[in-house]
Amino acid sequence: MRLQTATWPEVENYLAHSNGVIVPIGSTEQHGPNGMLGTDAICPETIAFGVAKSMEVLIAPTLSIGQAHHHLGFPGTIALRPSTLMSVLVDVVRSLYRQGFRHIYFLNGHGGNEATVKAAFQEIYAQSSFGDAGMSDLRLKLCNWYMTAGVGRLSKELFGDQEGSHATPSEVSLTFYAYPDEVKSTPMSPVLAPRGSIRDADDYRAQFADGRIGSNPALATVAAGERLFEASVADVLEDYGKFLSS
Repeated sequence: MRLQTATWPEVENYLAHSNGVIVPIGSTEQHGPNGMLGTDAICPETIAFGVAKSMEVLIAPTLSIGQAHHHLGFPGTIALRPSTLMSVLVDVVRSLYRQGFRHIYFLNGHGGNEATVKAAFQEIYAQSSFGDAGMSDLRLKLCNWYMTAGVGRLSKELFGDQEGSHATPSEVSLTFYAYPDEVKSTPMSPVLAPRGSIRDADDYRAQFADGRIGSNPALATVAAGERLFEASVADVLEDYGKFLSS
Protein backbone atom coordinates (compact mmCIF):
# COMPACT_ATOMS: atom_id res chain seq x y z
CA MET A 1 0.00 0.00 0.00
CA ARG A 2 1.28 3.45 -0.91
CA LEU A 3 0.78 6.18 1.64
CA GLN A 4 0.22 8.77 -1.08
CA THR A 5 -2.76 6.94 -2.56
CA ALA A 6 -4.21 5.65 0.73
CA THR A 7 -6.87 7.31 2.87
CA TRP A 8 -6.35 7.96 6.56
CA PRO A 9 -8.86 5.21 7.55
CA GLU A 10 -6.87 2.75 5.42
CA VAL A 11 -3.66 3.70 7.22
CA GLU A 12 -5.42 3.42 10.57
CA ASN A 13 -6.62 -0.08 9.65
CA TYR A 14 -3.08 -1.00 8.57
CA LEU A 15 -1.70 0.16 11.92
CA ALA A 16 -4.12 -2.16 13.71
CA HIS A 17 -1.96 -5.11 12.64
CA SER A 18 1.42 -3.67 11.57
CA ASN A 19 3.63 -0.84 12.81
CA GLY A 20 6.21 -1.06 10.04
CA VAL A 21 6.80 1.33 7.15
CA ILE A 22 9.37 1.58 4.36
CA VAL A 23 10.63 5.06 3.49
CA PRO A 24 12.51 5.24 0.17
CA ILE A 25 15.20 7.93 0.27
CA GLY A 26 17.47 9.12 -2.49
CA SER A 27 18.67 12.22 -4.27
CA THR A 28 18.21 14.43 -7.31
CA GLU A 29 21.66 14.66 -8.86
CA GLN A 30 23.63 14.09 -12.03
CA HIS A 31 24.35 10.50 -13.01
CA GLY A 32 26.69 10.83 -15.94
CA PRO A 33 25.86 11.24 -19.64
CA ASN A 34 23.06 8.64 -19.81
CA GLY A 35 21.82 8.49 -16.21
CA MET A 36 18.60 10.09 -15.04
CA LEU A 37 18.84 12.87 -12.45
CA GLY A 38 16.33 11.00 -10.31
CA THR A 39 18.28 7.72 -10.35
CA ASP A 40 18.96 7.58 -6.61
CA ALA A 41 15.29 8.13 -5.80
CA ILE A 42 13.87 6.00 -8.62
CA CYS A 43 15.87 2.92 -7.60
CA PRO A 44 14.73 2.55 -3.96
CA GLU A 45 11.18 3.60 -4.84
CA THR A 46 10.94 0.96 -7.59
CA ILE A 47 12.30 -1.71 -5.25
CA ALA A 48 9.94 -0.67 -2.44
CA PHE A 49 6.94 -0.95 -4.75
CA GLY A 50 8.17 -4.41 -5.76
CA VAL A 51 8.39 -5.44 -2.10
CA ALA A 52 4.83 -4.22 -1.56
CA LYS A 53 3.62 -6.63 -4.26
CA SER A 54 4.98 -9.56 -2.24
CA MET A 55 3.92 -8.60 1.28
CA GLU A 56 1.58 -6.21 3.01
CA VAL A 57 3.68 -3.15 3.82
CA LEU A 58 3.09 0.58 3.74
CA ILE A 59 5.41 2.56 1.45
CA ALA A 60 5.91 6.20 2.45
CA PRO A 61 6.48 8.97 -0.10
CA THR A 62 10.02 8.96 -1.45
CA LEU A 63 12.40 11.53 0.02
CA SER A 64 13.86 12.45 -3.34
CA ILE A 65 16.21 15.31 -2.44
CA GLY A 66 19.26 14.41 -0.38
CA GLN A 67 22.80 15.41 0.52
CA ALA A 68 24.30 16.03 -2.91
CA HIS A 69 26.15 19.32 -2.64
CA HIS A 70 29.20 17.80 -4.33
CA HIS A 71 27.14 17.36 -7.53
CA LEU A 72 26.01 21.00 -7.74
CA GLY A 73 28.52 21.72 -10.51
CA PHE A 74 26.20 19.81 -12.87
CA PRO A 75 22.89 21.35 -14.01
CA GLY A 76 19.75 19.79 -12.57
CA THR A 77 21.18 18.74 -9.21
CA ILE A 78 19.19 19.82 -6.14
CA ALA A 79 20.78 19.36 -2.72
CA LEU A 80 20.08 19.72 0.98
CA ARG A 81 22.69 20.67 3.55
CA PRO A 82 23.48 17.84 5.98
CA SER A 83 21.84 19.80 8.80
CA THR A 84 18.70 20.35 6.69
CA LEU A 85 18.43 16.68 5.77
CA MET A 86 18.85 15.71 9.41
CA SER A 87 16.00 18.02 10.41
CA VAL A 88 13.79 16.58 7.68
CA LEU A 89 14.52 13.02 8.79
CA VAL A 90 13.88 13.80 12.46
CA ASP A 91 10.52 15.37 11.59
CA VAL A 92 9.54 12.49 9.31
CA VAL A 93 10.34 9.91 11.97
CA ARG A 94 8.58 11.79 14.75
CA SER A 95 5.53 12.28 12.52
CA LEU A 96 5.33 8.57 11.77
CA TYR A 97 5.99 7.63 15.38
CA ARG A 98 3.11 9.80 16.57
CA GLN A 99 0.77 7.88 14.27
CA GLY A 100 1.84 4.56 15.76
CA PHE A 101 4.70 3.39 13.53
CA ARG A 102 7.50 1.74 15.51
CA HIS A 103 9.61 0.03 12.82
CA ILE A 104 10.77 2.62 10.27
CA TYR A 105 12.95 1.23 7.49
CA PHE A 106 14.80 3.67 5.23
CA LEU A 107 15.61 2.16 1.83
CA ASN A 108 18.42 4.31 0.49
CA GLY A 109 19.69 4.87 -3.04
CA HIS A 110 22.40 7.50 -2.47
CA GLY A 111 25.73 6.91 -0.75
CA GLY A 112 25.99 10.59 0.16
CA ASN A 113 22.99 10.19 2.47
CA GLU A 114 24.46 7.44 4.63
CA ALA A 115 26.36 9.46 7.24
CA THR A 116 23.58 12.01 7.63
CA VAL A 117 20.84 9.39 7.97
CA LYS A 118 22.84 7.60 10.66
CA ALA A 119 23.49 10.91 12.44
CA ALA A 120 19.75 11.65 12.31
CA PHE A 121 19.05 8.27 13.91
CA GLN A 122 21.42 9.16 16.75
CA GLU A 123 19.78 12.57 17.14
CA ILE A 124 16.39 10.89 17.49
CA TYR A 125 17.66 8.33 19.99
CA ALA A 126 19.41 11.12 21.92
CA GLN A 127 16.15 13.06 22.16
CA SER A 128 14.59 9.99 23.72
CA SER A 129 17.56 9.41 26.05
CA PHE A 130 17.47 12.99 27.33
CA GLY A 131 13.74 12.79 27.97
CA ASP A 132 12.66 15.11 25.16
CA ALA A 133 10.59 12.35 23.56
CA GLY A 134 9.71 8.96 24.98
CA MET A 135 10.50 6.74 22.02
CA SER A 136 12.31 3.81 23.60
CA ASP A 137 10.24 1.36 21.53
CA LEU A 138 11.27 2.95 18.25
CA ARG A 139 13.33 0.90 15.78
CA LEU A 140 15.14 2.54 12.86
CA LYS A 141 17.14 0.94 10.08
CA LEU A 142 19.02 2.08 6.99
CA CYS A 143 19.37 -0.32 4.05
CA ASN A 144 21.38 0.67 0.98
CA TRP A 145 19.83 -1.31 -1.87
CA TYR A 146 23.08 -1.33 -3.85
CA MET A 147 25.00 -2.99 -1.01
CA THR A 148 22.79 -6.02 -0.33
CA ALA A 149 24.36 -9.42 -0.89
CA GLY A 150 22.32 -10.53 -3.88
CA VAL A 151 22.73 -7.23 -5.70
CA GLY A 152 26.47 -7.21 -5.02
CA ARG A 153 26.93 -10.67 -6.51
CA LEU A 154 24.84 -9.85 -9.56
CA SER A 155 26.51 -6.50 -10.21
CA LYS A 156 29.90 -8.21 -10.17
CA GLU A 157 28.66 -10.89 -12.55
CA LEU A 158 27.14 -8.40 -14.96
CA PHE A 159 29.66 -5.58 -14.94
CA GLY A 160 32.82 -6.67 -13.11
CA ASP A 161 35.34 -3.88 -12.59
CA GLN A 162 33.32 -1.51 -14.80
CA GLU A 163 30.68 -1.05 -12.09
CA GLY A 164 32.54 1.86 -10.48
CA SER A 165 31.11 3.95 -7.65
CA HIS A 166 28.95 6.64 -9.26
CA ALA A 167 26.67 6.55 -12.30
CA THR A 168 27.10 2.79 -12.18
CA PRO A 169 25.69 0.48 -14.83
CA SER A 170 23.70 -1.29 -12.09
CA GLU A 171 21.77 1.77 -10.95
CA VAL A 172 21.32 3.07 -14.50
CA SER A 173 20.04 -0.37 -15.56
CA LEU A 174 17.48 -0.35 -12.76
CA THR A 175 16.16 3.05 -13.87
CA PHE A 176 15.98 1.80 -17.46
CA TYR A 177 13.87 -1.12 -16.22
CA ALA A 178 11.61 1.26 -14.29
CA TYR A 179 11.32 3.72 -17.20
CA PRO A 180 12.06 1.85 -20.45
CA ASP A 181 10.77 4.75 -22.54
CA GLU A 182 13.52 6.94 -21.09
CA VAL A 183 16.50 4.76 -22.04
CA LYS A 184 19.38 6.90 -23.28
CA SER A 185 22.42 5.84 -25.27
CA THR A 186 25.46 8.11 -25.18
CA PRO A 187 29.13 7.45 -26.02
CA MET A 188 31.44 7.40 -23.00
CA SER A 189 34.86 9.03 -23.24
CA PRO A 190 36.90 7.51 -21.79
CA VAL A 191 34.98 4.23 -21.80
CA LEU A 192 35.87 3.63 -18.16
CA ALA A 193 35.76 6.75 -16.00
CA PRO A 194 38.69 7.61 -13.70
CA ARG A 195 38.54 6.94 -9.97
CA GLY A 196 39.35 9.18 -7.01
CA SER A 197 37.98 11.09 -4.04
CA ILE A 198 36.11 14.38 -4.07
CA ARG A 199 35.56 17.36 -1.78
CA ASP A 200 33.15 20.01 -3.02
CA ALA A 201 31.25 20.73 -6.23
CA ASP A 202 34.09 22.53 -8.02
CA ASP A 203 36.57 19.78 -7.18
CA TYR A 204 34.15 17.13 -8.43
CA ARG A 205 33.52 18.83 -11.77
CA ALA A 206 37.23 19.48 -12.29
CA GLN A 207 38.18 15.83 -11.71
CA PHE A 208 35.22 14.05 -13.29
CA ALA A 209 34.02 16.15 -16.21
CA ASP A 210 31.09 13.95 -17.26
CA GLY A 211 30.05 13.02 -13.70
CA ARG A 212 31.07 9.37 -13.64
CA ILE A 213 33.48 7.84 -11.12
CA GLY A 214 35.13 4.56 -12.13
CA SER A 215 32.10 3.37 -14.09
CA ASN A 216 30.91 2.51 -17.58
CA PRO A 217 27.12 3.00 -17.62
CA ALA A 218 27.05 2.39 -21.38
CA LEU A 219 26.73 -1.26 -20.30
CA ALA A 220 23.33 -0.58 -18.72
CA THR A 221 20.33 -2.46 -20.16
CA VAL A 222 16.68 -2.96 -19.32
CA ALA A 223 17.28 -6.72 -19.03
CA ALA A 224 20.06 -6.23 -16.48
CA GLY A 225 17.81 -3.81 -14.61
CA GLU A 226 15.08 -6.44 -14.35
CA ARG A 227 17.51 -8.97 -12.87
CA LEU A 228 18.83 -6.39 -10.40
CA PHE A 229 15.26 -5.46 -9.45
CA GLU A 230 14.38 -9.09 -8.71
CA ALA A 231 17.57 -9.61 -6.69
CA SER A 232 17.06 -6.45 -4.68
CA VAL A 233 13.40 -7.16 -3.93
CA ALA A 234 14.37 -10.61 -2.63
CA ASP A 235 17.13 -9.12 -0.44
CA VAL A 236 14.92 -6.37 0.97
CA LEU A 237 12.02 -8.76 1.64
CA GLU A 238 14.31 -10.89 3.78
CA ASP A 239 15.98 -7.96 5.52
CA TYR A 240 12.74 -6.08 6.22
CA GLY A 241 11.12 -9.26 7.58
CA LYS A 242 13.99 -9.70 10.04
CA PHE A 243 13.75 -6.03 11.01
CA LEU A 244 10.02 -6.32 11.78
CA SER A 245 10.67 -9.26 14.07
CA SER A 246 13.33 -7.42 16.08
